[in-house]
Amino acid sequence: MKRLFVAILSLAVIGCSSPAFDPSSIADAQGEVARVEPLSWWTGMKTPLQLLIGGENISEYSLSIEGGEGVSVEAIHEADNPNYIFADVKVADSAKPGTYYLVFTLGDKQFKYAYEIAARRDGSADRKSFTTADVIYLLMPDRFANGDPSNDSTDCTAEKAARDEFFGRHGGDLQGMIDHLDYIASLGATTIWPTPLLLDNEPRETYHGYACGDYYHIDPRFGTNELYRDFVAAAHEKDLKVIMDVVTNHCGVAHWWMNDMPFKDWVHVFPEYTGTNVCFSTNMDPNASKYDLNLQESGWFVPSMPDMNLNNPFVLQYFKQWAVWWIEYADLDGFRVDTYPYNEKEPMSEWCASVRAEYPSINIVGECWTSSIPQLAYWQGDNANRDGFNTNLPAIMDFPLQEAIAHALSCDHPGWGQGMTRVYDCLSHDFVYHDLSNMMIFVGNHDINRIGDTIGKNPKRAKLAMTLMATMRGIPQIFYGDEMMFCSKDLSQGHGGLRVDFPGGWQGDKVDLFRAEGRTGMHKELFDHAQRLLQWRKGKEVIHNGQTMHFMTRDNTYAYFRYNDEEAVFVYINNSGETKRVPWSNYAEIAASLYDGVNVVTGESAMVDNTTEVGPHEALVIEYKR
Repeated sequence: MKRLFVAILSLAVIGCSSPAFDPSSIADAQGEVARVEPLSWWTGMKTPLQLLIGGENISEYSLSIEGGEGVSVEAIHEADNPNYIFADVKVADSAKPGTYYLVFTLGDKQFKYAYEIAARRDGSADRKSFTTADVIYLLMPDRFANGDPSNDSTDCTAEKAARDEFFGRHGGDLQGMIDHLDYIASLGATTIWPTPLLLDNEPRETYHGYACGDYYHIDPRFGTNELYRDFVAAAHEKDLKVIMDVVTNHCGVAHWWMNDMPFKDWVHVFPEYTGTNVCFSTNMDPNASKYDLNLQESGWFVPSMPDMNLNNPFVLQYFKQWAVWWIEYADLDGFRVDTYPYNEKEPMSEWCASVRAEYPSINIVGECWTSSIPQLAYWQGDNANRDGFNTNLPAIMDFPLQEAIAHALSCDHPGWGQGMTRVYDCLSHDFVYHDLSNMMIFVGNHDINRIGDTIGKNPKRAKLAMTLMATMRGIPQIFYGDEMMFCSKDLSQGHGGLRVDFPGGWQGDKVDLFRAEGRTGMHKELFDHAQRLLQWRKGKEVIHNGQTMHFMTRDNTYAYFRYNDEEAVFVYINNSGETKRVPWSNYAEIAASLYDGVNVVTGESAMVDNTTEVGPHEALVIEYKR
């Protein structure tokens, strides 16, 4: 691969910036510059700025930056493709915010391209992020609410709206999310995780957004970059944080660069289509072959999603500053990284470190979808991995716990080691993890069966699931609608069936579950139960950071305490079909010091002893002083 680094030392290539520069003295670019990314930048940033500049034979031109002191071109990197250059730009501490100009020169021809260097938001580097004190509400924008029907289909995107199709676009958008922030806040969630909002311009199934076609622009069927920024600001006004769902592993075949890539190895290329072997163990297996590891990292996710080559330093730098750009531009509170182990692990470790160098407190959670607890633990930053590798990834999604809860809550007559014993066993492996406070826990998301389907549409068990989410260690994530036991429209349709529309999000919906007056019967009962638990959880330090003590039984029940020096919360889950008596005396090592019990759900004073009964598929949550 050609990686020609040209040091620019003469004024013919690097023009000394001059405050006397007259923009009107040079014509604007008229199609010669097709693209400049990042779209803008800021003063006071630590992340190096490298501009991707695209245009026909743009590499033939020299480049300078005019318009003010302190912003200059340090070096030009040529690509394999003459239609690209990569320019390292220095923004000195003395640089002033304002409009600068990229000036391109070839012989007598000269043109300019305006580039904004803005003032950085006060306190931006010190921004906080999501923690165990938060509850994350995961939603799919296309299926949540349609606030602007005029953008359901657009002239510039291939797929048009088709609400009656399981895998079609249904019209949900950013305005619909803005319109229903009060619902999310009233539920008790504190953080919103929307699935990707960037342009996905594939010809079909674009509603999910995971086949990115442009990393710097919101899909116009969702809205605009400006509206996304307004959404984040509106969320912040209601004390809601926002996580951006990002994909570094792959783009879509409809991405603009796929027709004219900067480098031959910009994406992983094989003689014929080669998919990933999905063998995550190759990343930590001392016996793994390089052949298998290469297929794991470099094979494509699916034929419509080309695999990005993060070993190419220009690709990696592109994604580093892209992540920083969105945080700074939209004022984000964190990231969720899709398909994390499919990425090359060393570059992704560098990516995580780079983002956190700019924002030391920002949290990043990676989707590391594995049932193996030791393999999951490997991906959390600072874990004591035997190979010495550090991912620098702060948080991980707890798929083993999700699987344990889902299997347990679907069992009436579990065999040995099944039912709630499986949940106990899963948490007994907590010694493997480096940081339990940075485990995202969940019972459902957009990629797995809805918990309502898993538990056979049993409202009592739906309450059990919400009780577990509100009281267990880690950072809980609720999939939109699970608070009211949404179920798949058609299980045979897989993802298209489980990603249902939220009733009330579309004009003409006969039921509106966003409004209190629209919730009746089961929906009201389940919402009220979830709201009570999640609102209570907000102020409970003992839940956010307390320790866990649990007790073994093999009768499909599960008992545990969350505790610190001042408080304890007792949780008893009866997942059986029979009424159970709480074996309180078995818990004497912690229960003996407890007093002033209050039932969290009812708010009434409560005393638990060996005669206390809990009905079938019911839970007991009591908070105590110690």
